[in-house]
Amino acid sequence: MSLSPTPRKRARVRPRSGSPVWLFDLDNTLHHASHAIFPAINEAMTRYIRETLSLDAAEADYLRLRYVRRYGATLLGLARHHPIDPHDFLKAVHTFPDLPSMVRGERGLARLVASLPGRKIILTNAPETYARAVLAELGIERLFERIIAIEHMRRRRSWHAKPDLAMLRRVLRDARVPLAEAILVEDTRSHLKRYRRLGIGTVWIVGHLPTPARAGDAAVRMPGSGRPHYVDRRIRSLKSLRPGHEAGRKWSRFQSRTRS
Repeated sequence: MSLSPTPRKRARVRPRSGSPVWLFDLDNTLHHASHAIFPAINEAMTRYIRETLSLDAAEADYLRLRYVRRYGATLLGLARHHPIDPHDFLKAVHTFPDLPSMVRGERGLARLVASLPGRKIILTNAPETYARAVLAELGIERLFERIIAIEHMRRRRSWHAKPDLAMLRRVLRDARVPLAEAILVEDTRSHLKRYRRLGIGTVWIVGHLPTPARAGDAAVRMPGSGRPHYVDRRIRSLKSLRPGHEAGRKWSRFQSRTRS
């Protein structure tokens, strides 16, 4: 499947003031990236680093892991320390001819997302073309008013990514999202922990996370047990957020907090 965008009109969700603003991560949040996509991305990143920087496989894999742990995204370390083309890197490691067979989402995902009150925005460290391709495969692209991808996190030619605090403030200001109304739904605990300092709501989704056997992988965010203090709600499935579910009362708490 080609990930080159084709010109077409996209239905937009009209912003609604006074409601929660859901900030959805993409990989391992809206779909099961650990099934096939993350292994393919990790392999492609290691291959790209090996070929571009003339390293052996072990050295390339070490850099891949080191940079994602230090900066939040492998790209940031490569852009800061090596003469690479960031756009070429993003395209090379996020292009999958067989993407339809790799994407796995929850049953009834479109209904689950559509049922949530308020605005919905994608906030991902992946590139926009890839994000749109995955959302299209899931059949939910039209449900989001905008996609904030890693290209949109740049400032003055400097690359940024989650969990950068200044970046989040800026992109949410540009999207006219008050921090107090934002709820981040995310699989990566370090992102939730850092962004909780800004006063946003935090939902940790763990249902797509891989098993401990793959804990050395850069794409792995281990769920552990219990709920960290910086997490408002720990869920396994987005079904826990739908209206009528027990977790629906959470919205009232988020909204009352934003009005206090």
